[in-house]
Amino acid sequence: MNYRTRLRNMREDHDLTQEKIGAILNKTQQGYEHIEAGRAELKIEDLVKLCQFYNISADYMIGLTDEMRSFK
Repeated sequence: MNYRTRLRNMREDHDLTQEKIGAILNKTQQGYEHIEAGRAELKIEDLVKLCQFYNISADYMIGLTDEMRSFK
């Protein structure tokens, strides 16, 4: 699974909008939508913020593992 799909699935599983996640990353809804859609890359700093927010490991978020482990 690619990380963009994982980002969308995590957001939808938590019943969150792109606007809400964009705000967490200091982006607009459109800015975050571009990441999910593949028109922009996810910055490492944003990956860390999302891992902290969802309390999951970066390995899971970027699709290196399907085992959902807590952020440490």
